Amino acid sequence: MSLTFLCITCYFKGGDFLRACKEAGNTVLLLTAKRTEGKAWPYESIDEFFYLEDDSNTLANFDNMIKGLAYVMRSRKIDRVVALDDFDVEKAAIVREHFRIPGMGQTTARYFRDKLAMRVQAQDEGIKVPAFSALFNDVEITEYLKSTTPPWVIKPRAEASAAGIKKVHSFDEAWQTVHSLGEERHMFLIEQFKPGDVYHVDALTLDGKVIFERSSQYLNTPFEVAHGGGIFRSVTVEFNSKDTKALKKINEQVLKAFHMNYSASHTEVIKCYEDGEFYFLETASRVGGAHLAEMVDFSSGINLWREWALIETAKAKGKGYTLPTVQKKYSGIIISLARQEWPDMSPFDDPEIVWRMKEEYHVGLIVQSDSQKRVLELMDKYAEMIRRDYHASAPAKDKPTH
Repeated sequence: MSLTFLCITCYFKGGDFLRACKEAGNTVLLLTAKRTEGKAWPYESIDEFFYLEDDSNTLANFDNMIKGLAYVMRSRKIDRVVALDDFDVEKAAIVREHFRIPGMGQTTARYFRDKLAMRVQAQDEGIKVPAFSALFNDVEITEYLKSTTPPWVIKPRAEASAAGIKKVHSFDEAWQTVHSLGEERHMFLIEQFKPGDVYHVDALTLDGKVIFERSSQYLNTPFEVAHGGGIFRSVTVEFNSKDTKALKKINEQVLKAFHMNYSASHTEVIKCYEDGEFYFLETASRVGGAHLAEMVDFSSGINLWREWALIETAKAKGKGYTLPTVQKKYSGIIISLARQEWPDMSPFDDPEIVWRMKEEYHVGLIVQSDSQKRVLELMDKYAEMIRRDYHASAPAKDKPTH
C-alpha cells in the first residue's frame, strides 16, 4: 500500500526523514519556504515541491496555505502530514484539522508549540515548572511580581530555543518590558529565572509509550549561547545515574500529560542549583536542532529522523514497528560561529572525532567514547581552542525573526 506524505518544513532540514519516508515506499511531497529553493535537498526522495512565499504563522498565510493545498488535493490524495520543524507544527495541525487527516490536531499541537499552554498543562498534571504568569491581566501580573523573587525572564510563547527571551531584574524593569511589547504582550509570558544545569531528553514515542530516550546535558545553556555569545556544547548524561532516571521520569510524565501518541520529541529540563529539583522548561514534537540528532545517533545508534519516518509509516499503514538495537556510548557536540569562512579543522585530530561540521563561518565537532570523562575532557579542550583561534559571536535579536 503506497501512501502520500506531505512533509512541512520552512527550514532546510530533515533530509534523513525524507529519505527514509521514500525508502519505505511512500510518495513524498514537501511544502517549504520559497527561500529554501535550490538547497541541497535529497531530490531523489521528494516527488514534488510546493513553496510558501510567506511562511509566517498568521491567519492570512494559513488561509492561503489551505487554499493552495485544496487545489493540490483535487488531483492528489494526502494521507499523512508531518511537521519537521517547530515553526511548522501549527501549519501541520491546521492542515490535518481542515482536511480531516489523522494525526495531532490543534489542541494537542499547542502543548508542543505554545510555551504558556505547556506550563499550564504541566502544572495541572503535577509536573514541576518555574513560577510563571501569562501577560493578559495587569492585576495578575502585579500579584505575580510581588509574590515571586527576581530575576524573571519574559519569553515569547511561540519561538524556538532561546529566541526573543529577555531577562529582567526588578519590578519596574519587568513592567517596562511588558509595556514595551505593546499589543503583542499577550503572545509572551513571564517566569522565574532558575539558575541551574539544563538538560535535554531526545525521544521516540509509539502508541503513547516512550520506546527510546537519550538524556544529555548542555554545558552552556541555550540562553547563555544566544545572549552571551557562548559556545554551544552538549554531552550524554552518565548512564544509570540518578539524573538519568529523574530525566526519564519527567520526560515520560510530560509526554503523557501532553497526549503524545507517536512522534519524535525534544524536551528540556532544568536542575535548579537552589533545591536540586528538576523543573520542566519546554518540549517539542520534532527532532532537536543544532545537530543534536547526530550527537544522539553517535551515542545510541538511533537515527531519530529515520526512525521517526518509519514510525509514521507504520502507524499510517497499521503495521508494527521495531526499534533497532540501542547502543550505550557517550558522545558530545561542540559548535561555534567562526571568524573564518571555512575554518581549518586540521588542529582537531583526536581519534574520538566522528563528525565535523561543514558550514560557512561555523566550527563544529562530535566526539564518541566509551568514557564520559574523556568526552568532557575533549569538550573542554576544544572549547579553549575554539575560543582562542576561531570563535565569533553575533548579538541576540531583541525581537525574534525567522
